[in-house]
Amino acid sequence: MKFGERFSEYLHGEDEHFLDKCTHVEYKRLKKVLKKCRVGYLHDRTASESEGRLYGSQTTENEDVRCAETAKGTSKSSDSSSTTCSSETCPVCDKIFFYELTKEVSAIVGCFSSRARRMLHLHLASGFQRYLWRIKHFFADDHEAMIREGRHLVSYVAMNAIAIRKILKKYDKVHSSVNGRNFKTKLQAKHIELLKSPWLIELIAFQINTRDSEHRHIGEIFPECSCDFTGSDPVIKCSLHDSVKLEFNLTCPICLDTVFDPVALGCGHVFCNICACTGASIPTIEGLKAANQRARCPICRQMGVYADSVHLTELGLLVKKRCRGYWKERLHTERAERVKQAKEHWDLQSRFILGF
Repeated sequence: MKFGERFSEYLHGEDEHFLDKCTHVEYKRLKKVLKKCRVGYLHDRTASESEGRLYGSQTTENEDVRCAETAKGTSKSSDSSSTTCSSETCPVCDKIFFYELTKEVSAIVGCFSSRARRMLHLHLASGFQRYLWRIKHFFADDHEAMIREGRHLVSYVAMNAIAIRKILKKYDKVHSSVNGRNFKTKLQAKHIELLKSPWLIELIAFQINTRDSEHRHIGEIFPECSCDFTGSDPVIKCSLHDSVKLEFNLTCPICLDTVFDPVALGCGHVFCNICACTGASIPTIEGLKAANQRARCPICRQMGVYADSVHLTELGLLVKKRCRGYWKERLHTERAERVKQAKEHWDLQSRFILGF
């Protein structure tokens, strides 16, 4: 079965109720754009070759462009200037295709992040918030409802990520270009690459934590996930649709140890909380959100990534469960370091207020 058919089945399958309020990649529409573009280009090239033989170097004043015809359904432009679809680039198609795809990806990332954040927050919540969740689901097993929500979220991000990968590959094939491949890099620079989302790491850790708990029997409805803390490099893995396999290294790039109290920056790189604060030259007591806007990620050197940082609570719980001895040792060390930093911080604040 072709991916387009599988994607349509997914959109109208058992997850349809979940997708009602979620944006998704308009795979079929974008594919039609590329198909018309390819047909138009072949037609124009044949026509131009015939005219070249008949009229030599003369060119017609009104050069046909099928990509512009495709653009009419998406972008109403009064500009009717002639543009040709070459084998390397297609200005009209690029403008529409990548603009629309960027909007769709941004909407998908926003939907996925907000719903994952809310679901994981409720998983660790207690009291009134948890009671409201149980009312919404008619007092059903709230663990099962949350796990099903997590399964829908992972399927949602995986299917859309595969759709984006395939449509960009098709774009490069039609235009004999690398623009589709370069577009992936641009998505990463804008922090909207789906499979690099820190909330995806949190959902994988959430599944493993649930499977390890007393609710083991309902953990199997989630995609296959695993973790390994026995090797030299601790990792967390997950197998998604279409043989897509994710693997996240849980070694902090700064202290070179298993992440403790982990955080993920906007670029997707994971650090210990105290190590990330050190990299931004701020005390832990102030938190990563207080970092300067020009502070760079210690790995990729991107600016502005601290404002979008995420505290990976579920991953922290997973490390605590699987590495108890290490976790207790790091907890003792970090408490002492945080007390030291807090004293220095308040000492500087007192000196500033008193004018010393």
